[in-house]
Amino acid sequence: MTETLRLIAVGTHHKTGTVWMRRVFNIGSDTLEIPRIRVQGTRNEDQIPDKGRAVIVNWDSAFSDGLLDRPDLRGLHMIRDPRDVLISGMRYHQIAPEAGEKALHIPRKEFGGDTYQQHLNGLPTLHDKMLFEMENMHLRTLNQMTAWRYDRPNIREVRYETLMQDHDMAMFAEILDFLGFEGRDKDTILEIYWANSLFGGMKEKSDRPRRVALHIQSGEAAQWVTKLPRSVAEIYADRHGQALIDLGYETDTSWVNRCPDSVELTPTTS
Repeated sequence: MTETLRLIAVGTHHKTGTVWMRRVFNIGSDTLEIPRIRVQGTRNEDQIPDKGRAVIVNWDSAFSDGLLDRPDLRGLHMIRDPRDVLISGMRYHQIAPEAGEKALHIPRKEFGGDTYQQHLNGLPTLHDKMLFEMENMHLRTLNQMTAWRYDRPNIREVRYETLMQDHDMAMFAEILDFLGFEGRDKDTILEIYWANSLFGGMKEKSDRPRRVALHIQSGEAAQWVTKLPRSVAEIYADRHGQALIDLGYETDTSWVNRCPDSVELTPTTS
């Protein structure tokens, strides 16, 4: 690593490959004995060491501009097709345990005293469940992705869908070069990356730790083509079609015609 590059920022968003990147960089920083600091805006920035490497993470990509503008920092920021984020989020929020997901289990006045999870599970149709998710937790994630600045030369932008095709790890190896990992350190992170990839060490569901299994059903890209009902897609295109265009996932709203007329409501919808 060069003398001027020592800080590594890693940011994702909810249901955009967060569990994957969190395991890679948490296990990686622990293995390489690199300090890891989880920030929230400017909070905890005072814990960043003045010398030596450090990995700085936020799984909502809530970094301060001052941090990202530092000349000694490079970073990785990952997004995912928002339509797949919607599908994955709706599924996960129906089954997520309280540990690590407390917000889903707090009684809320606006839900008649039910928790987010209870209200979601109580809705009668897949259409209703998806609209509820779209108007609530999904909107928060979508707003984060569209508000992000994508023009920083020291931040490598990557899509979840692209990394899911990185079976030879060539792209992630290049990302590690960009982040300043060299030699054995780079090899170590690559090994961890493979071990925690759905095309690698976690290809078989039986090999996934319970928390990973809760988050992931298939992890495939473009699930919306078969799992997003057209009735929901039409509303999504009306409300958030421009966001899909701005994020580079579509050029217009004709994608709605690719969605199925109906989708069976099952616990494994995503």
